[in-house]
Amino acid sequence: MLDRLQSIVDRYEKLSELLCDPDVTSDTKKLREYSKEQSDLQEAYDAYNEYKSVSEQLADAKVMQNEKLDDEMREMVKMEIEELSEQSAKLEEQLRMLMMPKDPNDDKNVIVEIRGAAGGDEAALFAGDLYRMYTRYADAQGWRTEILDASVNDLGGFKEIIFMITGKGAYSKLKYESGAHRVQRIPVTESGGRIHTSTSTVVVMPEAEDVEIVIHDADIRVDTFCSSGAGGQSVNTTKSAVRVTHVPTGIVATCQDGKSQNSNKEQALRVLRARISDKMREEEEAKYAGERKSKVGTGDRSERIRTYNFPQSRITDHRIGLTLHRLETVLNGDMAEIVSALTIAAQSDALDNAEQAM
Repeated sequence: MLDRLQSIVDRYEKLSELLCDPDVTSDTKKLREYSKEQSDLQEAYDAYNEYKSVSEQLADAKVMQNEKLDDEMREMVKMEIEELSEQSAKLEEQLRMLMMPKDPNDDKNVIVEIRGAAGGDEAALFAGDLYRMYTRYADAQGWRTEILDASVNDLGGFKEIIFMITGKGAYSKLKYESGAHRVQRIPVTESGGRIHTSTSTVVVMPEAEDVEIVIHDADIRVDTFCSSGAGGQSVNTTKSAVRVTHVPTGIVATCQDGKSQNSNKEQALRVLRARISDKMREEEEAKYAGERKSKVGTGDRSERIRTYNFPQSRITDHRIGLTLHRLETVLNGDMAEIVSALTIAAQSDALDNAEQAM
């Protein structure tokens, strides 16, 4: 591992030289390419340098421990060794995580689909709560959100909403959100004060680039229709809404939120590419269905991954056994603790699997 880390340091420092080279700074493509590569190496570079510094301090402290010291100084050196040893172990674990193969989709934008499932109007209202949670979290990360398509019910919830989140690392932080989200609360439509259980499903897909998923004109059917509002009421009389069907797979994408037919078609194709890519990835993963499940679940959309209990202000992620008693703040976009816990669980499981395979 140390040899691999040293090669990262050498490459990082070489990139620093290249980024000061006039031939590179005058070449926009090379400048962007080298800058991104160095940015990707930054975390491992900083962690390894810190690890080397701590290791040197620890070695010096151990040498000092063997010298003739008074009791007070010996106790101070002992405490320093304990602190440095703990720090060194944490950094070593961090470096092991950083050496794990990176998901090639982690830095991509995401397309998120939320649908009200079991529970009728209450499920649609909860879908709206989830949409606000994700968009507020995105705002806190400095990301941009854009609605691609939405179907609103009479109470202001979403039967379905599809939106894009644009920002570096969006997929890495949101990829564990796919699945069935369950809510337990008294619906606004409930006159007897009884708690109901409803579900909404979430699908998070990395945006597929044109070069990854090529869609030929001959393979798609494009239908146009009038866009509609809540309850199916038509909001205009021009056929600006677009439905695109990928004939070979039968996958369909619809968009009606744009101002023109061309913009809606473009957005629908973006969703279509992501869905085709997602289907291909699922088929590939299905080949390894017999392998041990990771701590964050299989990502199967039928799984109940999380419960939002309003009476007790409790949110529980069933995949890793995490329970928080601050439901309101999470729904307001404070998802950092959940995202971090899911990421750490996934990394730990991947590391365990890698070590077992060695």
